[in-house]
Amino acid sequence: MLKEQKSRVGIYRKTKDREYVVDMAPIVVQGETIGAVSVCKSLTEVHSLSQELKKQIEKVTELEKRMKSIYEVKYNFEDIIGEDPELLRVINVAKKTATSDLPILVTGESGTGKELFAQSIHHNSDRTYKPFIPVNCSALPASLMESELFGYADSAFTGAMKGGKAGLFEMAHGGTLFLDEIGDLSYDVQAKILRVLQEGRIRRVGEVKEREVDVRIVAATHRDLRQYVMKNLFRDDLYYRLNVVHLQIPSLRNRKYDIPLISKKLLPANHALSKDVLSFFITYEWPGNVRELRNVIDFAVCMTEGEMIEVQHLPEFLKKYNTLPQQSESSGTLKESMWNAEKDILVEKMKNFGASLDERQKAADLLGVSLATLYNKLKKHN
Repeated sequence: MLKEQKSRVGIYRKTKDREYVVDMAPIVVQGETIGAVSVCKSLTEVHSLSQELKKQIEKVTELEKRMKSIYEVKYNFEDIIGEDPELLRVINVAKKTATSDLPILVTGESGTGKELFAQSIHHNSDRTYKPFIPVNCSALPASLMESELFGYADSAFTGAMKGGKAGLFEMAHGGTLFLDEIGDLSYDVQAKILRVLQEGRIRRVGEVKEREVDVRIVAATHRDLRQYVMKNLFRDDLYYRLNVVHLQIPSLRNRKYDIPLISKKLLPANHALSKDVLSFFITYEWPGNVRELRNVIDFAVCMTEGEMIEVQHLPEFLKKYNTLPQQSESSGTLKESMWNAEKDILVEKMKNFGASLDERQKAADLLGVSLATLYNKLKKHN
């Protein structure tokens, strides 16, 4: 080793009954070898270190698997059920922009499926095999939000984890960070997120150095951010930075003719809605949107002993909204039930409107459809 001036690692040695491993390296000062260092380890120690290394590798592998299972997406665009023209238009825009790195702002009422869109966008992007990290901005106190998003250094504050902690931006590196209810973020945190979007860098709380991050932002809110900007509750520069692609998801009451399709998807196999229930579902306003519809169906399935869900199986709070006359028969296919329910609703609603263009427009607005769609449906049921 001294002659060649090259280090040697893991040289096996045996002296009498003692076996050991030697690591050797020359000591070089200003290009001249002035000595050497030799470190001896017994085979027992080497074996112990090897076993410990193996355990740590297994732990890291297990943690990586858990992280992947926690943050891998479950939904794709095929899981978004509906034939409403406006919904299909939004899906088309989402598909076209999914492969880009553009920030996306998803707006819509609670329960319309904003995270479903966010997951579908990630699934169809070039980042699909990287993390998808969701964070509910309204669920964390403002005092914790910065450290959760950006992480913190060792001893940054009382109670800080030893060695510091990576934030959600670092965890999402290479993937997508989904900021749900972004309208609830404080002004200060908004400024820091704007800087990440502009510079691609973050700074942990209590640290001076910056770290590069490659993260695609998908933000969502049920609030009117334009109004928030006007009231100085949301930064206008962040709003315009996020609003490069804007997906406005229609509420369920504005696409009621998708309710039978969604209900069929949510129902267990062999279960069905009676004509009365289907008619009621189409007339009800659904303030909780698809989330409320899912909850109602789950409850009704538990209440029925058979396979046909009737009005009496619905939650009590919902029954008081049922003003449609009860039907004597609940048989027929889903297509027939949809046809009859649609006809009953049109006949009932059109009683209060005349035949003029203005009156028909009012009726269309009440039903949540376009004027052309209303005319087509009236013609179909004539």
